[in-house]
Amino acid sequence: MAIYAIGDVQGCYHSLKALLGKINFKPGRDTLWFTGDLVNRGSHSLEVLRLVADLDEHAVTVLGNHDLHLLAVASGARKPSRNDTFTDVLDAADSAELLAWLQQRPLIHHDVGKRLTLVHAGIYPGWSLTQAKTLAAEVSSCLTGDGAKDFFTNMYGNQPAAWDPGLIGWDRLRFITNSFTRMRYCDRQGILNLDEKGAPGTQAPGLVPWFEHPRTLSHNSFKGGHLLFGHWATLPVGHFGPAISLDGGCLWGGSLTALKCEGDLSSFTSVACPIAQAPAR
Repeated sequence: MAIYAIGDVQGCYHSLKALLGKINFKPGRDTLWFTGDLVNRGSHSLEVLRLVADLDEHAVTVLGNHDLHLLAVASGARKPSRNDTFTDVLDAADSAELLAWLQQRPLIHHDVGKRLTLVHAGIYPGWSLTQAKTLAAEVSSCLTGDGAKDFFTNMYGNQPAAWDPGLIGWDRLRFITNSFTRMRYCDRQGILNLDEKGAPGTQAPGLVPWFEHPRTLSHNSFKGGHLLFGHWATLPVGHFGPAISLDGGCLWGGSLTALKCEGDLSSFTSVACPIAQAPAR
């Protein structure tokens, strides 16, 4: 049995099918880990959700920002954005079952034996793995409880921009959610900048990628293992210290990539993808 970690699919069903064929994926034998953003912007979100949900225990996926946005729109807490392409999910006969399944996905997955951690965007600099799992569970508890719609109403926004253990209420949950699903850059004080989306070297002065922040490098956030993440389409796929980037920008005509989770974590398999949606200018 093999485990493969796959970057952001975002509704690119045919690219996913091509990748699964290329790695000779066998349902019931192999397991797939997804970095989140299964849906939106591509044209076949419904097929992607059905495929992954049908794999049952042979698929692990964490929530990404686009997954959460779909859930917010479905709950009535948010109106669709101009570039959203998940009407197929909302109109499907099995929409309720698929959305319920998606809403129960976590923000973080950790495999003790393999010493691998899976998230969408990253782990905030200075958070230990134990702390990250505890904070992620706070959001999951809200998502799966009676306050889910209130959560979706209040999750949008860039503030607060820095972590304070004393944060409470929606500010606390919003910061945790942003860190796991939207983070790319922060400054040396740990203040998030959620507007910068370019590759390292293009950012404003004083900003560093979260995985290069001194607190990340000095803190044993990954328990001596590796952290697998997506979300950052302008970042090359590959190793950045103990962090491994997997978002090849499939949506923009890049690639969809699978990493075989064994050995030295150097076995990457990719398929070229047609442009599903042009990047916003």
